[in-house]
Amino acid sequence: MSNTKNLLSFDFGASSGRAIIGSFDGEKIELREIHRFSNDPVIINGTMYWDILRLVFEIKQALVKSKQIAKIDSIGIDTWGVDFGLIDKDGKLIENPVHYRDSRTNGILEKAFEKMPKKEFYNITGNQFMEINTVFQLLSLVFERSEVLERAEHLLMMPDLLRYILTDKIETEYSAASTTQLLDAKKRTWSNDVLDAFGIPKKLFTNIVPTATKTSCLSESICEELGIAPAEVIAVAGHDTQCAMASVPATEKDFLFLSCGTWSLLGTELEEPLINKDAYNCNLTNEGGYGNKASFLKNIIGLWLIQETRRQWKKEGEELSFAEMEMLAKEAQPLQCFIDPDDDVFVPAGNIPKRIQHYCERTNQYVPQTKGEILRCIYDSLAMKYRYAVSQIEFCTKKDYKKIYIVGGGVQDKFLCQRTADICNKTVVAGPIEATVYGNVLLQLLALNEIKDLDEAREIVRKSEKVNTFEPQTNEEIENAYNTFLKIANLN
Repeated sequence: MSNTKNLLSFDFGASSGRAIIGSFDGEKIELREIHRFSNDPVIINGTMYWDILRLVFEIKQALVKSKQIAKIDSIGIDTWGVDFGLIDKDGKLIENPVHYRDSRTNGILEKAFEKMPKKEFYNITGNQFMEINTVFQLLSLVFERSEVLERAEHLLMMPDLLRYILTDKIETEYSAASTTQLLDAKKRTWSNDVLDAFGIPKKLFTNIVPTATKTSCLSESICEELGIAPAEVIAVAGHDTQCAMASVPATEKDFLFLSCGTWSLLGTELEEPLINKDAYNCNLTNEGGYGNKASFLKNIIGLWLIQETRRQWKKEGEELSFAEMEMLAKEAQPLQCFIDPDDDVFVPAGNIPKRIQHYCERTNQYVPQTKGEILRCIYDSLAMKYRYAVSQIEFCTKKDYKKIYIVGGGVQDKFLCQRTADICNKTVVAGPIEATVYGNVLLQLLALNEIKDLDEAREIVRKSEKVNTFEPQTNEEIENAYNTFLKIANLN
């Protein structure tokens, strides 16, 4: 009889989702994608929602498919952070979860700081201030739709909501909770001080369970509806970044990671949250992960800029592949102009190429004209922002890191990997592409006591996947351009 364990991983991104079976033979993991689907937000009466009903339908499709392929030992679900659903006293979802790119939190930060001083707020939560954070979404409801909060009995983050739908179990996983800016980062509990300051009902917040916890099984009703056997449902790292962290194939204790997808999250792994004056001034975030470790990182707009640029050009009648866009950027003149990828103008969906041109014009730079020049501006600017984040992390941790481990979809973009190595002047180790899925599977194995710790998990990744190494080719031109970037982005 085979001792292979088959772990079903559901990985939801901001534009698509997939179900992948990870088969572990005791040494390596083999991944098999069994179902892929789009994740399309829907705008109704001016509000942008996630289509939760469609996502649950796709989960059920994957569960039925999995029955034909292998006996599933356990299931794990990861998603993006910050978004949530509200459950009423009868256990029903009150409304579709609202998308973090919805406009309801525009301009809300200053209103929040009137209720709790910014520094006091940071000292409790240790989170980077971003309008999309859960706390500000809830504050918008306090201001505009308090009746919804009055009706609600529980708040569940997106991975916890999907797990609840499959199991009827109400709970919050630690990594997902750590993206809310409602968690006391040091105590690892919901902060009554923050909840009281913003008038957010405490009744909404459930028990927090550690990352990689066996908590429940598929409900009888789900098994009966789909004709499938019961399986353990594991509270893996609900936040996809923390799943990816578990699969970073580092051998050293101190390393930098860059989880590169729609968002870029660049940081390091620490034993405890780092919350002090320097971290506050740098607006760096502390997120929780497996073993109560802290990911000390910066959220940066990532491949969203390239994805949204591609969508815009498709609307205009020209459909380019990502490989073709990479080549256009590579052929264009380097270091001609820069944007700050995190400028508010680039957050909403829409015409990113036109906004880049306006940004360059407004900052008295060369205005990119061709598609290649626009793309080169994005690539160079992303790598420059990575370097800036690296400098902040090294300043706060008082460490000099030699390598950046890039994981996630951005690994496929060899030009971005090389550009990151060149501009950051660090060795880049790229891979695995499916870092989030590997992490999801590994955390299931940890919960099932099939492997013992993160060191073993990362060794399994190194055995299972080949990585590529990019050595830096820096020069004086890059150094001068970095100083120009800092001035243009008002970061110096």
